Amino acid sequence: MTSAPKPPMRDTLVAAALQLFTEHGFEQTTVDDIVALAGVGRRSFFRYFPSKESVVFPDHEGCLREMTEFLADPEGDAADPVDRVGDAARLVLRMYTGDPEFSVRRYELTRQVPALRSHELSVVRRYERTLANYLRARFAARPDGRLRADVIAAAVVAAHNHALRTWLRSGATIDPDTEVDRALQYVTATWSDREDREPEGGDVPDDDVVVMVARRGTPMWRVVQGVQGVLE
Repeated sequence: MTSAPKPPMRDTLVAAALQLFTEHGFEQTTVDDIVALAGVGRRSFFRYFPSKESVVFPDHEGCLREMTEFLADPEGDAADPVDRVGDAARLVLRMYTGDPEFSVRRYELTRQVPALRSHELSVVRRYERTLANYLRARFAARPDGRLRADVIAAAVVAAHNHALRTWLRSGATIDPDTEVDRALQYVTATWSDREDREPEGGDVPDDDVVVMVARRGTPMWRVVQGVQGVLE
């Protein structure tokens, strides 16, 4: 009878780190503790991970590469740019849903450790920058191309993260695809140039039109406030 194959060293280090962080706390756990539990040396740890924080996020580098390659694929040039970056964001969701138990444990740990939250935010910024760079190229001919690209990229990341957190808070018990589709629909309805785009709930009736008159130079927040007052 043959024994089951050992997991790759990288996976062993991740499992050891997560176990120690959960049992003893992130700050109280050292790299030496992790490698001792994993049964390897410090060199092996730093061959895979540059820091103690990064061991909690072992899959993001691969996902960033996948997103970059996806957006660089010329077959996507015919697609609506907003749809394309939405599909790219779904790659991140797929990474999380590939291992729900690990994702939920990591989410709970990250909420408790400021250093991990900071590390996660730095990764999120890299995703956003990747989306923005793609959109800047797609909107290069527009006078507002750079601004439009940056705003859409930020909106896609915000919508995706809202859906992802909703799924994680549920303990991975709800349908993540439904959540992210609903969230990204808000972005598509606002920014897509597709004629068939549709906001949440369907088309807006023709008689639901509000005309707002304001003086030149009126702050945008005041204009929005005025529209909201009419619609309430």
